[in-house]
Amino acid sequence: MGLLAVWETGSGLSHAQPGTAGSIYSRPVAVAGDGAQPGGGEGTVVPLAAAAGAGQGGVQGVEQADQAGKAERVVAAALAGLARAPSISARVRQLVRVGNMVLKGSGRYIQSGTGEEQRYRYETTLNTTSEEFEMLEVCDGLFAWSYRKLGPQSAQVERVDIRQVRDRLTALQVADRTDISSHLGGIQRPLARVRQWFRFTTVTSAVMDEVPIWLVEGAWDRESLALILPGQAEQIRSPAGIGPADLPEGVPWSVRLSISKRELFPCRVEWLAIPGPRPVGVAQPEVVAVLELYDVRIGEPVDATAFVYKPATEGLLDTTDTAVSQVAPWRP
Repeated sequence: MGLLAVWETGSGLSHAQPGTAGSIYSRPVAVAGDGAQPGGGEGTVVPLAAAAGAGQGGVQGVEQADQAGKAERVVAAALAGLARAPSISARVRQLVRVGNMVLKGSGRYIQSGTGEEQRYRYETTLNTTSEEFEMLEVCDGLFAWSYRKLGPQSAQVERVDIRQVRDRLTALQVADRTDISSHLGGIQRPLARVRQWFRFTTVTSAVMDEVPIWLVEGAWDRESLALILPGQAEQIRSPAGIGPADLPEGVPWSVRLSISKRELFPCRVEWLAIPGPRPVGVAQPEVVAVLELYDVRIGEPVDATAFVYKPATEGLLDTTDTAVSQVAPWRP
């Protein structure tokens, strides 16, 4: 499920209090430094414009620039590592909040090969007390398949011709062709979108489940947010900027990545926002969505049959033209 799909279906996540519509709590993360415990909402909230322009002068500005540079490098290295890993196998855990509902989700992710030989399979199921939401994405080397079954709605199967996506990347003179999966689906695509839309500003040394990690936080790139929310573009681009209470319900204010230090593997993504129907009062953003990858195995053999997918042709939609029209180089 892509990030926008997560936002459209609600918020949620790992180790939330099941069955409640209140705050969704993060798992504890021990942070080196001042002892703050990330749980959503710590720190001072400032408008997007102010956050982007704070501390540009003097020593403080240099330190912030160094922090942002390091944060960006850590995230870029993590995504490059995903693209180049010989194989990945991981279990997936989610909780997704939709209005007053909290959906629990689980699944798995498998990836094998690099460059044009890369294959992947990403499947998750989200459940409420009365409905189930299924998602499956498979790349078999010829097509990128996408299956969706949202509650009582009819299942939908789409496919994209990978060759045409490759041709488009060639026409755009994209030099690095190892990350073609980021233009198709699986885990790489939503993570690539996170890096495209957010600018990472801080990186902290931390420990999660006894694993040393980099805790990297980022805020919206204003131009990206203005394109996604054209009705608020003028306010977003204004000197005063926009605050978390001004965003529509389901649109995050910021993002936080937990990246293992040893493998540089992104093991958790958290989105922070002010939950609830709009209008909403000024409040600190809290964790409203989480995606976790755990039991990760890198470089081990995987079952090649996982990448075989032969759905029925009835109701099949070929979305190649749309996918190709949306292909663009990711930011450096």
